[in-house]
Amino acid sequence: MCGIVGYVGRDNAKDIIIEGLKKLEYRGYDSAGVAIVEKGGILVRKKEGKIANLEEFIKNEKITGTIGIGHTRWATHGAPSDLNAHPHMSNSGNIAVVHNGIVENYVELKEWLAKDYGVQFHTETDTEVIAQLIGVLYKGDLEAAVYEAVEKMKGAYAIGVVAEDQPDKLVAFRKDAPLIAGLGNSGNFIASDIPALLKYLDKIYLIENGEMVVCTADRIQIFDENKNPVDRDLLHVTWSLEDAEKDGFDHFMLKEIYEQPRAINETLMRRIGDDGKIKLDGISLTLEDLENINKIYIVACGTAYHAGLVGKYAIEKMAKIPVEIDVASEFRYRDPYIDDKTLFIAISQSGETLDTLAALREAKRKGARILSVVNVVGSSVVRESDDVFYTWAGPEIAVASTKAYTTQLICMYLLALYMGELRGVITKEYYNQILDELKAIPGKIEKILEKSKDVEKLAKTLYNRTQVFFIGRGMDAAVAYEGSLKLKEISYINSFAIAAGELKHGTIALMEPETIVIALATQDFLFEKMFSNIVEVKARMAHVVSVAKEGNTTIERESNEVIYIPQCADEVSPLLTAIPLQLFAYYVAREKGENIDKPRNLAKSVTVE
Repeated sequence: MCGIVGYVGRDNAKDIIIEGLKKLEYRGYDSAGVAIVEKGGILVRKKEGKIANLEEFIKNEKITGTIGIGHTRWATHGAPSDLNAHPHMSNSGNIAVVHNGIVENYVELKEWLAKDYGVQFHTETDTEVIAQLIGVLYKGDLEAAVYEAVEKMKGAYAIGVVAEDQPDKLVAFRKDAPLIAGLGNSGNFIASDIPALLKYLDKIYLIENGEMVVCTADRIQIFDENKNPVDRDLLHVTWSLEDAEKDGFDHFMLKEIYEQPRAINETLMRRIGDDGKIKLDGISLTLEDLENINKIYIVACGTAYHAGLVGKYAIEKMAKIPVEIDVASEFRYRDPYIDDKTLFIAISQSGETLDTLAALREAKRKGARILSVVNVVGSSVVRESDDVFYTWAGPEIAVASTKAYTTQLICMYLLALYMGELRGVITKEYYNQILDELKAIPGKIEKILEKSKDVEKLAKTLYNRTQVFFIGRGMDAAVAYEGSLKLKEISYINSFAIAAGELKHGTIALMEPETIVIALATQDFLFEKMFSNIVEVKARMAHVVSVAKEGNTTIERESNEVIYIPQCADEVSPLLTAIPLQLFAYYVAREKGENIDKPRNLAKSVTVE
């Protein structure tokens, strides 16, 4: 997803904006640029590739303006290039725009501007259409021109705008794409995400849909879609700049893998009272509420969806409520049956995932109660939910999610236990057993991490393979999907996950000598069946890497290698099984020399459909 940074104040805008953009590199991008309002015009500089290319391009220029906008682009309309990079200008040269998102009716607007105003376009982007549109509508009042422009635009976007003849003003507008504004000591800011501003401030405004932000060096004003002033409380940011740094690790992903014991403990222990009972802050589900619920939908994308798969198992087993799970991008197109007896659980790390937001809104429109599991305080999913369950993972910078996933799992287990106990469908002994198992997880993860060299050694022998299969049964199948995703998204190996019982229904035809099969076998009650599946692929000469609980020596008979996790209840094993799979993906990608934190074509938060 593209990144936006804007600054107006008393210091050098170019330096501040580029520094902010560097903190957004984790989001994924293919070009970068800045527009600085200088005496005599707007200076625009942009380059394909990394921010370092832009810095090299302008290093000998004296750019002293104190207001400007910057952007890291992830190409949607038009190939990555210097020309298509943001910012974009109006033909008059008076307006510069940066844009995150998509303008769905840009072709219609482009044709209208060309026909009625003779506008000539120079790029393939929808963003240039915004700049040209505001340029045509601008009559000396920048806010009025932006309001008029967004009334004509369809889609999901956040924009930042500056005008040559208003060198003390920065205007931004938000519709379904993240945007914040921040108060600094030397000036004021807009940005797509908090890390961009951590160096300069710790208090921000969360901008809502349909709101405009007007920043000067001394003031931030927020207006709603009807141009009325909005009184908004400042949010104190508890993350530190150090939280967003690598802290001695080679990559953010590795740092975040090692942060999981702390993140899980934080997410867990904040919800357990002195009496040992689960206390869900931000959630007001009562027994009466639960008795009115006859179905739960869990809806999410990517890694969050995989957390939801585990959540379905946990809730149905512990709370005895039927659960359906769906990919958010498909959910609202199949007209799901939802009413006021439905609990809709949205899972999103960023809280800005557009597909998840759209599904949430559809469910809300049909009367469902909305409960969200989110890592980012004050995000869009949070603000549109009835109940919020925060993960306390801290900032996750690497595109490939690790600690956000395992803290989401903790939330799902706590929800399942809470609802099960409230409904009286599980015994006190079982409740305490699973809660104790969860409390032990951070220490057990630390034991797995202590043996990371074993996984590293395995990765060094297997990193050059071109095809990998992940198989498992029950909860292991859910974790297999996540393990496969981790491997493919950062190593680019063709990785495939399947429920092991489905092998004979087609997939076993792909087994060849030395095909890597990663077999998850941590579910004790399913071990015999899983072992039979391992025998099946081993008979086809596959190279089997099994993941099993300590003490299970039987599995060694049909495995080339075995990765052991500490003993635990079957129900909570996903929290442990995920760790060696994350490490394996990381070390394979490192051996291949890939850009682990910023894999190609991927963004941290997907805010377009």
